[in-house]
Amino acid sequence: MPQNQILYLSQTDVISVGLKMPEIIQLLEKAFEEKGHGRVEMPPKPGIHPGDSDNFIHAMPAYIPAMNSAGVKWVSGFPQNTHKGLPYITGLLILNDPDTGVPTAVMDCEWITAMRTAAASAVAAKRLARADSSRLGALGCGVQGLTNTEALNVVFPISEVLAYDVRPEAVARFSETVRDKLGVKVTPVQSPREAVSGCDLVVTAGPILKRPHKTIKAGWFNEGAFASLVDFDSYWAPEALSEVDKFCTDDLKQFDYYRSVGYFQAVPPVHADLGQLVTGLKPGRESTSERTIACNLGLALDDMAVAPTIFRRAMAMGIGTWLPR
Repeated sequence: MPQNQILYLSQTDVISVGLKMPEIIQLLEKAFEEKGHGRVEMPPKPGIHPGDSDNFIHAMPAYIPAMNSAGVKWVSGFPQNTHKGLPYITGLLILNDPDTGVPTAVMDCEWITAMRTAAASAVAAKRLARADSSRLGALGCGVQGLTNTEALNVVFPISEVLAYDVRPEAVARFSETVRDKLGVKVTPVQSPREAVSGCDLVVTAGPILKRPHKTIKAGWFNEGAFASLVDFDSYWAPEALSEVDKFCTDDLKQFDYYRSVGYFQAVPPVHADLGQLVTGLKPGRESTSERTIACNLGLALDDMAVAPTIFRRAMAMGIGTWLPR
């Protein structure tokens, strides 16, 4: 690595490295194993909320000694960006040398966030969903709906996706991409209930809202099904959540923090965090009839599990731009 320089990786550069979803899932498996054994440092993410309570800009630091990874992600989520032709999620990630603290790389984090969030859903689903799960309901057909479908398709024999979104054009793009990229049948549906009832796996992937719109009602979520709540509890009515047998998250401290600032006001008690599930400290699914949920918050751990591999491959492939520090 050149002295006194830092590698900048644009979004195009990050994608060009060619890191695939199965590899990202394995990287997160390792990171959550380390977390489960208490071998990571990751404080709850501080944030600011310009303009609206559903807007956020978060600082997300983490250190994973076993993966020789340290750094911070500065990431924003602005729900109204979609009406301005801008991505909902944007930001940058800074990677540091754990031995010296010197910054070694700055990279766009939009693609990383999309992929690692979905990979965390897959890591949770391996412990909480039935192994024969094949019918997926996707509520929200944007970036996270697509990447979660891709990640779950790595782990499960997905044969059909029931796709719902308030935007018909999003369903059309999602359907075309899933069919072309994954070779999986997509059935557009006209109501949220059609994307929940009868499905083995459910992903809710709308904007994160402090006040849930409570679209999913009691009686919709089948026995034996698993749901990944990418958008927190935004889609779920409290009565629907009360039917769940195991409600899990990825980090207990951060979950408690979010609850203290107004989120998750009507959710069941947390059964386990993802580190506890990966290490076996807490059981995952214990019967075919259990209804299970993973409400992953999105952790700096996820990003720092992935960023060093992108950095190393970019250097090896000659990708990126070296800038003076």
